[in-house]
Amino acid sequence: MRILTACLFLELDEPEDLKGSYRSRAPMKLLENKRGLVVGVANSHSIAWGISQVCHQQGAQLAFTYLNESLEKRVRPLAESLDSTLIFPCDVSQDAHLDQLREKVEKWGKLDFVVHAVAFAQREDLDGRFIDTSREGFRIALDISAYSLVALARACEPLMNPGGSILALTYYGAEKVVRNYNVMGVAKAALEASVRYLAADMGKNNVRVNAISAGPIKTLSAKGIRDFNDMLKHAGEKAPLQRNVESLEVGKSAAYLLSDLSSGVTGEVHYVDCGYNLMGM
Repeated sequence: MRILTACLFLELDEPEDLKGSYRSRAPMKLLENKRGLVVGVANSHSIAWGISQVCHQQGAQLAFTYLNESLEKRVRPLAESLDSTLIFPCDVSQDAHLDQLREKVEKWGKLDFVVHAVAFAQREDLDGRFIDTSREGFRIALDISAYSLVALARACEPLMNPGGSILALTYYGAEKVVRNYNVMGVAKAALEASVRYLAADMGKNNVRVNAISAGPIKTLSAKGIRDFNDMLKHAGEKAPLQRNVESLEVGKSAAYLLSDLSSGVTGEVHYVDCGYNLMGM
């Protein structure tokens, strides 16, 4: 016996006040009407710049800092290309600079997100053996690469809107030994632990803190790592996607973590490395 099913299609009238309105409306961007501060852009090859580009495409208004006059020549034109109206110097190792940052941003408006993309270690402490790291070199690396996140979060805490997000950048060398990464790996491990503790502290204000662990990318900082090109080649060959990640791809994941789409995510390290981190031998 054959059973026939009949389908009845009804054409429903649209309410007069909605006719045509929702059909022509542009889709809401992830960061529409959001304001963010980006700390750590050095040039157009910076991971932070890739993040900034995607955030701007998703509707965010951005403020930028630069370290010194030399970097201002690179950062200011980039920031202005994204219609930024707040661009100022800031050395995250100086508490006075962070006080000034809070004052400048407070006049600009409340923050919905902060991107921390700052790291530094002395060249001589990245060569040779980790055991030979100098006491001063260790202090500098941990201060600028890890403690600066704590200091920046404290400076921005009263400026953050509920539902806000802070994002740091880390690397696989925080959890596994990577040749020639040395003291920077220890600093990144401290940064990742700081992300978790800050997430616990700032959660009561409905502010989230996360990190992205990006694969190796040719940046200004990467030039300080001996045999970096070998590291890049190895990662590209061994990663499941058989290639290296690009800064704009990091930017896409950052946009998710900085937006309301990740409202239930905090204290996490999110890998954006074409899958390299999951590989064994």
